[in-house]
Amino acid sequence: MTPRLRRRLFCASLCGLAAVALLPLAVAAEPKAGAGYLTLPSPQPTDTGNKVEVIEFFAYYCPHCYAFEPQLAAWVKKQGGNVVFKRVHVSAGDNVLPQQRLFYTLDAMGLLPQYHQKVFDAMHALHLRLSTDEQVFDWAAKNGIDRAKFIDTYNSFGLQARLRRASSLMDAYQVEFWPVLVIDGRWQTSPSQAGARLPQGSSEAAEQQAALQVMDALVAKAKAQPKARAQ
Repeated sequence: MTPRLRRRLFCASLCGLAAVALLPLAVAAEPKAGAGYLTLPSPQPTDTGNKVEVIEFFAYYCPHCYAFEPQLAAWVKKQGGNVVFKRVHVSAGDNVLPQQRLFYTLDAMGLLPQYHQKVFDAMHALHLRLSTDEQVFDWAAKNGIDRAKFIDTYNSFGLQARLRRASSLMDAYQVEFWPVLVIDGRWQTSPSQAGARLPQGSSEAAEQQAALQVMDALVAKAKAQPKARAQ
C-alpha cells in the first residue's frame, strides 16, 4: 500500500466517524411533527406581538428540570429579543404546592431572576424538601428575603389567581409531564420527545441538546408561519 493510498483511507475513515458522530445532531435539527415535537390540536393565543412565546412547564422538585435549567437558561440568553420566555410551575399535589407557591411568590415580588437557581440548588444540592409552608418561609428568611412581606404575598389573593392560571395553562397545553416546552402556543417539545429520535441509550445531556435544536427550528417556523397564515 502506497503512502498516498494510506492517507486517503485514513481521511475517509475520519470523515465516516465524523458523520456518525454528527448524525444525532443533524436528525434533531430537522424535526417533524410527531417525531421530536407535537402539534397541539388547539393552538392557544399568545400576547407577545412579533416575538415568539416560549413557555417552560417545570417543577422545582423535578431532577430533569434541574438538569435542564443551565442549558435552557443559556438558550434563552442566546435568543435575546427573539423570544418572550415564560415559566409555569406545574401543579402536582399537596407536597409540591409550597414549591409552586414559592415560585409565584418570588415572581410577584420581582425576585425570581435572583432566586430561581437558588431554589433548585436548595432542593437538589442541599436536599431541602421545601414541602411545607414553614420550610419555605424559613428558606426565604435565611436567604435574605423579608419574611413578613414574603408571607403576605404567599397568602395573597393575587397568588391564588396565579395558581389557577397555571392549572388552566396545563389543561390548555395538555401538559402531563415535565419539563416540557410550548412554542408559539402551537407546538410542544421536551428533552424526552426530542431525544426519542436519537440512538437508544443516548445521554440526558444529548436529549437536552436535541430539544434545544428542535426549539430553534420551531422558533424559526413560528416566524416564517405567523398564526394568521399558518396551516
